[in-house]
Amino acid sequence: MDGLKFSLIALIAFAVSMYGTTAMIPVLKKKQFGQFIREDGPQAHLSKAGTPTMGGVAIVAGITVAIIGSGFITGSWGSEKVAIILTMLAFGIIGFIDDWNKIAKKQNEGLTPKQKIALQVLFGVALAVFMMLKQGTEVFIPFAKVYVDFGWLYIPFVVFVEVAMANAVNLTDGLDGLASSNCAIVAVTFLVIGMSLIPGGNEPMAVAGQAIFGACMGFFVLNKYPAKIFMGDTGSMALGGVLSATAIVAHMEWLLPIAGLLFVIEALSVIIQVTYFKKTGGKRIFRMAPIHHHFELGGWSEVKVVSVFCVFTLVCCIIAAISVA
Repeated sequence: MDGLKFSLIALIAFAVSMYGTTAMIPVLKKKQFGQFIREDGPQAHLSKAGTPTMGGVAIVAGITVAIIGSGFITGSWGSEKVAIILTMLAFGIIGFIDDWNKIAKKQNEGLTPKQKIALQVLFGVALAVFMMLKQGTEVFIPFAKVYVDFGWLYIPFVVFVEVAMANAVNLTDGLDGLASSNCAIVAVTFLVIGMSLIPGGNEPMAVAGQAIFGACMGFFVLNKYPAKIFMGDTGSMALGGVLSATAIVAHMEWLLPIAGLLFVIEALSVIIQVTYFKKTGGKRIFRMAPIHHHFELGGWSEVKVVSVFCVFTLVCCIIAAISVA
């Protein structure tokens, strides 16, 4: 693939996401689609109440336009790209419904946890069945560098990957620029792996990596501290869905807990905190969960937390690339 032409995919995603986000801010402000801030969250975050949210719509638009545009740029089309887009849209819709209920309808709660999980499982099954029929049920094992056939276990495996990743990214989206920056780093890793490290290459993975990176960076311009807009569940759910779908279509599911270890830790910190709280009658391990709030309440600025977490993700992504090379 022509590297210069291929880079246009990221530029398209960046432009659509950045200009789309810029255009959305005044509209969201006018409609008073502002973020609700948890009263039990960090007190410093209360000043963020009313900041426009649902900016994830621009991220989704950037990724969608870029992946569709990649067909004209590279001359290559494929059902895997369609599967990636549809999975992202499906999970983005779950987040959008949640955001709409909470913000547009001025309700404190969106979809119930059971409703979210049910929809996530449904869309995960759809992707798993597509992959079974299209490419089989083999999964790449990092470091060992072999493919293992999961057989019928492939369906619950893919469903778990999709559901876990979507919710992990959703939990990570709690500081200005945290989710968008770390998703961008993981996306670049997928780009490198799909373009250079997988024997013969994997264009859908490389294209999606480019698109996700460009869209996340376009959004980050306005989402970095102090954030002018938040992505909302629309963005975080869509990003979790599209990152996992990108790995799944390349049979690289096990790269997610390596490259995206930060997302795993964020989710585990919540599980550990809630479990310990219930078992001990109110005691806590962390100052607050997810774990980014633990460091924030320990005196770290939002910029420091995001910067350190990005460096951590970069190291994890290097390890992920090594596990494939």
